[in-house]
Amino acid sequence: MSDVILRCHNLQKSFGTTPALRGVQLSVLRGEQVAITGPSGSGKSTLLHCLAGIQQPDSGEVWFNGERIADIDTRARTLLRRREFGFVFQFGELIHELSALENVALPLLLDGESRTTALDRSQEWLERVGIPELADRVPGEMSGGQRQRVAVARSLVHEPVLLFADEPTGALDSLAAEKLLEVLVGIVETSDLTLVMVTHDPRVAAYGQREIVIRDGRSVSPSDLPTFGH
Repeated sequence: MSDVILRCHNLQKSFGTTPALRGVQLSVLRGEQVAITGPSGSGKSTLLHCLAGIQQPDSGEVWFNGERIADIDTRARTLLRRREFGFVFQFGELIHELSALENVALPLLLDGESRTTALDRSQEWLERVGIPELADRVPGEMSGGQRQRVAVARSLVHEPVLLFADEPTGALDSLAAEKLLEVLVGIVETSDLTLVMVTHDPRVAAYGQREIVIRDGRSVSPSDLPTFGH
């Protein structure tokens, strides 16, 4: 299990009387790119949120780097999400009053980095995602694909070890989605990151090394054991 960075066992979660997860278990290898797929309402986003410690499951366990997340206190869990995890959401979740450069710098500033250093590193990441010329633009002056590239840069500027992406192309047209995925997966592969990505689109899932299918709150994949290769 030494190469397993993330795993869960018998995760269950309900919202009121409606079950979202019904005993999901899976393992993710360090450096692996996993796509969690399934129809709308299948529980895949709830699963991602539980894996990332954003939501607490009703029962079951989540382990990161050999440590059970439930055993970590609230402050340490917040620091874990801030320093070890990166997040990309469907609509970017950028702050509209801030420039692209300032949006990317936020994780560093929140962690106490100096403004000069944070902005310098943020500019480097805007270059890595291919939009350095947009540093001074606010989100309302960008296309959807450009905003998502800013979101990708922000999710990686603090150099996390695990990146969670929840429908990262869901609000994009097919061309913008393809360009974003090429940038995202290219950075993940060259940075030795682990990627856990939720999507309903099989074309997006094809960018992963392995697919885990969630239906009605359960994993219906042939096996939850990680295997590399397309």
